[in-house]
Amino acid sequence: MSFLAIDIGNTRLKWALYAEGRPGSTVLAHGAQFLDNVDQLEENDWAQMPAPSAVLGCHVASEAVRRRVEDQMEQWDVAPRWVVPAPEGGGVRNGYDHPSRLGADRFVAMIGARQRVLAHYANSSTLPPCLVVMVGTAVTVDALDPQGCFLGGLILPGHGIMLRALEGGTAGLHVPTGEVREFPTNTSDALTSGGTYAITGAIERMHRHLWRRCGKEPVTLMTGGAGWKVSPTLEVRHELVDSLIFDGLLALQAQRG
Repeated sequence: MSFLAIDIGNTRLKWALYAEGRPGSTVLAHGAQFLDNVDQLEENDWAQMPAPSAVLGCHVASEAVRRRVEDQMEQWDVAPRWVVPAPEGGGVRNGYDHPSRLGADRFVAMIGARQRVLAHYANSSTLPPCLVVMVGTAVTVDALDPQGCFLGGLILPGHGIMLRALEGGTAGLHVPTGEVREFPTNTSDALTSGGTYAITGAIERMHRHLWRRCGKEPVTLMTGGAGWKVSPTLEVRHELVDSLIFDGLLALQAQRG
């Protein structure tokens, strides 16, 4: 009963084939493609892959991209399902004002984070709150209380969007290849450091808010393709987890039975 999990972001599609649709299942194959190349999935990435028994995905790209991905699955006799954020799912209660308007990737990542907290603290009488950070084209910083209730979160531009905005709106500035420095002394380092500290500052502020709200230090889990850029300068304890969205998709598939 193999299970295919799909994550369509703003820039790339990531996929993983599991032996079963449940948390902890063995990964049989995985890969990624930029959205411009999703029409090659059937002939390349999935050419030799046996048909999965079930497919579940989340997407934040356009409906046109989703349909292009579905076209690549016509070789299999399986209908893909796509996550629609609900008031509750996978151990997370969705506290958004309009639950269905929460980004599917945020909802699924929080479910993955919740499952990790439950597994890690299985023998504990109390659970910590959890801060879920995704660093990609955009950055999201979402707060879960110890009961798994989504309290709210931040959305801010990722590195690339920030730097392109500066390049487009400021004469003489160009997208840099600088380093993160405490006291930058050239423009490239100043731009790179400014973008990084804007992101880490938002994460650290939300971390303080959640700690104060719940009275206990949050577990901070970070995912996303650009997480490695932010991690070294983030001054709160945290863990990089590449598979957080896939963990959430596995939990939702297991819940469906």
